[in-house]
Amino acid sequence: MLAIGALLGSALIAVPVTAHATAAPAPTARTSAAAAVGLDDPAKKEIAMKIVSSAENSSLDWKAQYKYIEDIDDGRGYTAGIIGFCSGTGDMLDLVEYYTQVKPGNVLAKYLPALRRVDGSDSHAGLDPNFTKDWAKAAQDAEFRKAQDRERDRVYFNPSVQQGKADGVGVLGQFIYYDAIVMHGDGTDSTSFRNIRKRALSKAKPPSQGGNETAWLNAFLDARVWAMKQEEAHSDTSRVDTAQRVFLKKGNLNLNTPLDWKVYGDSFHIG
Repeated sequence: MLAIGALLGSALIAVPVTAHATAAPAPTARTSAAAAVGLDDPAKKEIAMKIVSSAENSSLDWKAQYKYIEDIDDGRGYTAGIIGFCSGTGDMLDLVEYYTQVKPGNVLAKYLPALRRVDGSDSHAGLDPNFTKDWAKAAQDAEFRKAQDRERDRVYFNPSVQQGKADGVGVLGQFIYYDAIVMHGDGTDSTSFRNIRKRALSKAKPPSQGGNETAWLNAFLDARVWAMKQEEAHSDTSRVDTAQRVFLKKGNLNLNTPLDWKVYGDSFHIG
């Protein structure tokens, strides 16, 4: 009765009614907030970290990967940490430089000259034999873990979410972008994220340009698979075929749980 009385009372005053009418009523506001949830929502981001880890490390325990480091023979030197920072692609160098800014004299600082020299190659010169041990030691330091989080977000996560929102895609689409930029980077080569997106644009339009979201994401995944097949080390496309395509075919554009998928034949579940 109170709500009805308030409405009737306000109906007698013309100007305030107009003012109230322009404000979004509570149900609409809640609906908009729900629709605006992106991959940067903490719960969605946690899901994203787990799915990427399933592909990168065959484990949902992404927080155990700060100490991970090995050469996977993909021409990028050492691959390490929660997002696969590489000694040959510059992002590992950026990470260690930042870590040294916030914590001078850390256990990895002495490798900076070598990391600068091997950038752009698969060389281990100046890194072996103790770099892998020192990386694992650094991973015990909370500052190094924070540095990894920061660089992951700055270089990979935030740009992919921003591009996804600009393209009008939801949480799944933003994740599809994120997984692509993690593997391919966003350089100028033909298999980079920006050029995967450019290839997709020749086949479909994103929602921001009036396209259908599912059709756009399928076109993007087609272009992503093409890019993966250009490199032997990435030629297994199961992280797309039996994971991202599964979510897309189910129409799960918001990446809602429960989620079931496979990568490299291994099954994963998030309840």
